[in-house]
Amino acid sequence: MLRFPNRSKTADWPELSFKDWSNTAATLHMWSQIIGKIRLAQTPWTNHSWHVPFYITARGLSTSLIPYDGRAFEIIFNLLNHQLVIQTTNGGQQSLALESRPVSSFYQNVLRALATLGLDIQIFTTPSEVADGIPFEKDSTHHHYDREFATRFWRALVQMDRVFKEFRSRFIGKCSPVHFFWGSFDLAVTRFSGREAPPHPGGVPHLPDWVAREAYSHEVSSAGFWPGGGKIDTPAFYSYAYPAPDGFSKAQISPPEAYYSDKLGEFILSYDDVRTSESPDDKLLEFLQSTYEAAANLSGWDRSALERELVPNP
Repeated sequence: MLRFPNRSKTADWPELSFKDWSNTAATLHMWSQIIGKIRLAQTPWTNHSWHVPFYITARGLSTSLIPYDGRAFEIIFNLLNHQLVIQTTNGGQQSLALESRPVSSFYQNVLRALATLGLDIQIFTTPSEVADGIPFEKDSTHHHYDREFATRFWRALVQMDRVFKEFRSRFIGKCSPVHFFWGSFDLAVTRFSGREAPPHPGGVPHLPDWVAREAYSHEVSSAGFWPGGGKIDTPAFYSYAYPAPDGFSKAQISPPEAYYSDKLGEFILSYDDVRTSESPDDKLLEFLQSTYEAAANLSGWDRSALERELVPNP
């Protein structure tokens, strides 16, 4: 296997203790849902909800261009200078400081900024994929924003985005972009075998069952990163298969720090195990590749038709 140049070092991956930034993470999650739902309301449906995620940029997270009548706009979470920036293709711009404030205040300020730019957009205000979610206009619970940890989170995503894209380059079958889902608040990349899958059971909080079934309409091996929360209280990488083939949970995967979580039904590798290793890139790629191989081999994917040899950059 070819090795890519310019591997990262431990120092390139910031410390990201979930306990220390959980309040900021919860607030940023809700803010991101507001912006994500704006994109959802305006963007034509793309298979597997690929029309709604954000993308990692040189300053933070971006919606990419969103159509609006005969023009378009983009919304950017600048997590380096701590601004929410809304830009339109006819030269308009509005900014909102990212600072400690309730979700309800953030929501109202975003609506005012959109109105100033002539963007009249209505969204469903109950958070998606969150049990007992508080409607944005009523949410005074989530209000904390720590600049240092918001920037650390983005810097960590920059490293992951690069490694995930290297992993993605090995696959020539159908594969998602590397993208950030604001509903589940995770960075993800998903490979497809090309075969149909059994209907997904649904049951995701505040997410229509048909959306989940369309997202998992075909067999997948999916991997990504969570910052922590819910059933896992530490930042971690994950990998799962849908449908999970027989023997998947017992498959031999690597590195040795990785394990199968019965609670989640997924393989897990701690962010700190990657960050503190001699070569974080290689440690993460080892996890991504071995868990994919477990899913593909046990499910009988046609790997010779779906994979390719790596080629060096010119």
